[in-house]
Amino acid sequence: MNKNILEGIKRKLSPESKRRLKSLYERCVSIFYRNNLVKLAEIYRTDKWNAHWYAQHYQRHFHVLRKKKLKILEIGVGGDDDPKKGGASLRMWKKYFPNSMIYSIDIYDKSSLQEERIKIFRGSQANESFLREVFNEIGSLDIIIDDGSHINEHVISSFKVLFPLLKDGGIYVGEDLQTAYWPRYGGDSVNLNNTATSMGFFKSHVDGLNYIEFEKQGYSPTYFDTHITSVHFYHNMAFICKGLNAEKSYGTR
Repeated sequence: MNKNILEGIKRKLSPESKRRLKSLYERCVSIFYRNNLVKLAEIYRTDKWNAHWYAQHYQRHFHVLRKKKLKILEIGVGGDDDPKKGGASLRMWKKYFPNSMIYSIDIYDKSSLQEERIKIFRGSQANESFLREVFNEIGSLDIIIDDGSHINEHVISSFKVLFPLLKDGGIYVGEDLQTAYWPRYGGDSVNLNNTATSMGFFKSHVDGLNYIEFEKQGYSPTYFDTHITSVHFYHNMAFICKGLNAEKSYGTR
């Protein structure tokens, strides 16, 4: 069909018709790539590929979980304050995890983007009471992805509330950690071990993996020491895995 004719048809379509056609296209094409998060990120036009390069890391960590029945929470829907924009990654997760329920939170009303297996709550990730209300409604979580405000204080406070609510074997992901170095987000590129930044905070838990080896007099392990089993860093993102970190020391002191 002539390109000009196609453009003419597009101009005549209502916004709702365009949205329906886009949704139909996504559903049809994604059938062929439902096992491939890189391809799905491209089809759904999320910023987890091309803008960022996160999809390849998600593929590495999530492929063994794909067909499980999970509860997944993503902080941040996208689309700023437009109630009809955003949700691309939620639809991507829905396709990739065919047996899972996808939840999200956003400070703006994104309820129009809800669909079967996608539920969205309105509220701030910086509000502990709200986060606990969401948890009380949906129950234990298997995967949490923080793609929210990227303000360092929010990233850290959300983790402190939500990580303990993950099931054992769960995975917590922090995205866009470049803001850990940007002062306007509360970051610090001078003191790279500043635990008030998201990267400094997550890095501080790496030593906790080996807390059993500490010879610090009177040291009492934290919840994170005993429940973080691995931390994986990639460019601007981190995966924190939950479980029981209770291996004994077999070293010679």
